[in-house]
Amino acid sequence: MSDVTQATATTGTALTVTEKILARAASLGEVRPGQNHPFRPDYMVAYDFPGYTDLMFKQMHDDFGITEVDDPERYLVFIDHMLSNRNEREEEVHDVTRRWGEFYGITVHEGRGIGHQVAAELGYALPGKFLIHFDGHISGLGAFGALGWGVRRDLLEAWVSGRIFLDVPASMRFHLTGSFAPGVDNRDLIHEIISRVGADGCAHQVMEFTGPGAENMSIGRRQGLCGMAMFTGAVSAIFNPDETALEYARRVARTEFEPLTSDPGAAYTATHEIDLDALRPRVVLPGSARSANTLGVDEAAGTPITRAFIGSCASGRIEDIRAAAEVLRGRRVAPGVQLNVVPTSQLIHRQAEEEGLLDVLREAGANVAISSCDFCFGYARPLQPGEKCISTGVLNISGRMGSTDADIYMGSAYTVAASAVSGRITDPREVVK
Repeated sequence: MSDVTQATATTGTALTVTEKILARAASLGEVRPGQNHPFRPDYMVAYDFPGYTDLMFKQMHDDFGITEVDDPERYLVFIDHMLSNRNEREEEVHDVTRRWGEFYGITVHEGRGIGHQVAAELGYALPGKFLIHFDGHISGLGAFGALGWGVRRDLLEAWVSGRIFLDVPASMRFHLTGSFAPGVDNRDLIHEIISRVGADGCAHQVMEFTGPGAENMSIGRRQGLCGMAMFTGAVSAIFNPDETALEYARRVARTEFEPLTSDPGAAYTATHEIDLDALRPRVVLPGSARSANTLGVDEAAGTPITRAFIGSCASGRIEDIRAAAEVLRGRRVAPGVQLNVVPTSQLIHRQAEEEGLLDVLREAGANVAISSCDFCFGYARPLQPGEKCISTGVLNISGRMGSTDADIYMGSAYTVAASAVSGRITDPREVVK
């Protein structure tokens, strides 16, 4: 399944794609792991959230005296949380963000879907670009050959100064061969990787995906894979931009871009060889995405569920909705199970509607909701005490989707859909040919 080669030596001035992107962002000829430099991100991204961005907005103005910004087009702000209940509290949170954007001349993107996806659709996640966000799932933009880095509250440093000091990370390579078997996808791959390297196996590094298996993967699958990098301890993940990524970039690009790729002989802390053909569906047990909780689906099969969720910034793309429709076509969600499906963006929602996929899901008894983060973090239809849910969300710690007395299992869209039909955790290969 996976063979590991330990650290490879650098040849001459060979650089990884990450090192090249950061060298450009630092206006240097090259950078090396462990060095600390100020970097100028191409885009500085956030979504509004109470107790987070509203405080950063206030600090920016009151503590640092920033009354105007030099490059408002570098600031990306999304309203993609707290959209479901349509109450006064929601409106207050979003109005703070709207007024902040208006004051500084910054465009606030509202109601388009989950920002990590919409940023790509709007042409910001281009090959060679460097983006930062306080949320680590910005790493999903590595699917396009961009470097997305979650810097938490240090985002304020960049908002105020236009630059951010960071330590250059090393890279770990995952060389992929083969292709996914029916009923298996990128979620199974990332959970397989976590089970092998551990929850901190890529700590302070960038996961770089290479090989024919990587090239055969769709953009959506790449996004879902890169978006979960933080659960190996990685700061980000990236694919070298190939024709698949470049074709997408040319179609949506709002600025010029320079694709960058790793040099032969670039240094990696290790190289993992993974055969996608050999992967099996995996499930993460309640508690965390840690390796000890990641099992083959057969080891958790039979566990009864009451809820199922397909969505989040790591899922809910057209491939995931197609997978769910493949499983659900001609079938019904089991009595006593609630299946919620949330397309990652309004654009994906429209595409799924046009392909007739959402009709299949509705006929099977699924609830299809507007694009937002609300189901993933327990704001919409929160889990009740004693419930068991299987989810394609990004996290399953206690209380993530509602009650702390509910259990959350994680798996692929195939596994979630198959489990929703049977009313228990089910190997999707039993229903997918």
